[in-house]
Parts: sequence; C-alpha cells; structure tokens
Amino acid sequence: MRVTHSLLLKAAGALLALTTAAAAQDYPAKPVRIIVPFPPGAINDFVGRTVATHLSNRLGKQVVVENRAGAGGVVGTELVVNAPNDGHTLLVVSLAATVNPWLYKLPYDQSKAFAPIAVVATAPNVIAVHPDVPAKTAKDLIALAKKQPGKLQYASSGIGTFLHLGPELFKTMAGVDILHIPYKGAAPAMVDVIGGRAQMVAASIPSTLAHLRSGKLRAIGIGATKRNGLLPDVPTISESGLPGYEAANWIGIVAPAGTPAPIVAKLHKEISLMQETPEVQKQFTNQGADIMRMSSAEFAKFIASETAKWGRVVKEAGIKAQ
Repeated sequence: MRVTHSLLLKAAGALLALTTAAAAQDYPAKPVRIIVPFPPGAINDFVGRTVATHLSNRLGKQVVVENRAGAGGVVGTELVVNAPNDGHTLLVVSLAATVNPWLYKLPYDQSKAFAPIAVVATAPNVIAVHPDVPAKTAKDLIALAKKQPGKLQYASSGIGTFLHLGPELFKTMAGVDILHIPYKGAAPAMVDVIGGRAQMVAASIPSTLAHLRSGKLRAIGIGATKRNGLLPDVPTISESGLPGYEAANWIGIVAPAGTPAPIVAKLHKEISLMQETPEVQKQFTNQGADIMRMSSAEFAKFIASETAKWGRVVKEAGIKAQ
C-alpha cells in the first residue's frame, strides 16, 4: 500500500509539472494587464508602458496598462494580489511597496503577496537647495545643519513618499535636524524651494533638470551608487560627503504569489531582452533612470532587504501615515 501511495504521489507530481510546463508554453492565452498603482506620467507608469510595448510585440497578445491609483499604491496592488495567478495580471512594483507595510494596515501580507519577476530600473533622487543656501556639497550641508539645528527646512511631495524618506535617511545617517514640510505633490514643493520658502528638496532628476541648469536650484548630490547620465557632473551624495548614502527608487514587475515558475521565467527572459535594447536604454537614461538587472530570486531577496531598510527609516523618523 505504501509503495502504491508513493507511486501515486510521484505520478501526481509529474503530471503537475507537465501541466505547468504546458501552461507556460501556451502563455499568454489571452490579453495581459499590467497594473500601475499610481497615476499616469511618473516613472512607474513609464516602466509599465515600456514593458507592455515590448511584451505585446514579443508574446503575440495584447498587453495593456491600467492605472489604478489610491492609498499610496495599495489599491492597485490589492487588485493584483487577488487576481488569478496565471500570469495575465501583473503589477508595476516600486520602493513604495516596501514602505507601505510600515505605514498602513494592509489588506494583504506583503511578504507573501508576490511572485517577483524582474526589477527593471532604478531612478535616484537628487538633493538640491535654493541658491542662497551656503552649501555646495553634502559635507557643507551637514555642517550647516549642525550649526543651525532645526533651522533648515526641506520640502517633500507628502508624508511617507519616497521624496520624504530620502531626506529622512540623510538626516539619520548625518545626525542632523532638518525640518520637514510636506506638500500635496512634488510640484508645489518645488515651487516653494525655488521661491525660497523652503531651502532643500529631494526630487526626481527630470523634474529638477531645468531648474538646475537655470540656476534656480543647486544640486548637492545624487542618491545613487554612481553618477547619473543626465547630470554627469553632479557627484553622488556618498562622494559629496555622506559615505554609504543611497536613496534610489526602483521599479520592477511582479505577479500574484503562486504564478507558475515557467511563466515567471518566460517573462523574466523577455524583460531581460528588452533591457538589452539600445533604444530602451536611451529612453531610460532620458528619464533619469538606469537599467537594473537581477534574477527573479535575487529580486525577491532585494524586496525583503528594501522593506527592512525603509522600515528602519520610518521607525527612526517616527513617520505616521495621514
């Protein structure tokens, strides 16, 4: 009886493997949706549409992008978490997903919700100041903040956003007190820094480029491990006086947990091919982003490490969702 039971288990396992492999071979069987949990126009949306265009051309089925914004990305994410795990509903995931567990009571278990497919790109912030601020480097800014604790103010796009967390990491690592002023979006924050009502901002590179070139803002440094193609003369924050600092948004593609491994592998392969395309690489450079590559397994570990890193920042800064 035990032998028969063992044989049945092996047969069932073999049948499951064959069925899964067949499903991957036939994938996609219908149009694929890529959910972007933020409004159109930002880097997450750009990544989603770039991936959708490539997959549509390669897989022979239509791949459409749907923007489902709300609650810091939670609305769109929940939609994907609850979708069938057959690879026909994908999610554009970013650093925000690793922050949300620390800010909200989520309707899903973040650590078990996804089948990571591929990280696509990284988009660092640039820390910039009003030109009247007597600081040209991170070292200068730290010295100024220590000399005048609580006097400097930085503007952000809102509580718990990436452009809030980057400066909070800076403050923690440098041991300085800089006052946070949250705005409802990046645009009004930028306006007030340019107008001198706040002294500092961390923002996306494309949104600051014209202001840096016109002299309305001065770049202190890039929150990445290497210099950026749009601002090659601007050092990293680490180079500029705060070694080890890195605050870069990253964007990738995930599927619902339980999506068959062969489908994950097929999608990872296609995204990797897309990343090798010179045209796509140029498009990302123009967005202030760099191609970022790792295996699906490495991506899973990366998400876990980012969740821990930004959780520490949220706790140390005492950030609460509003």
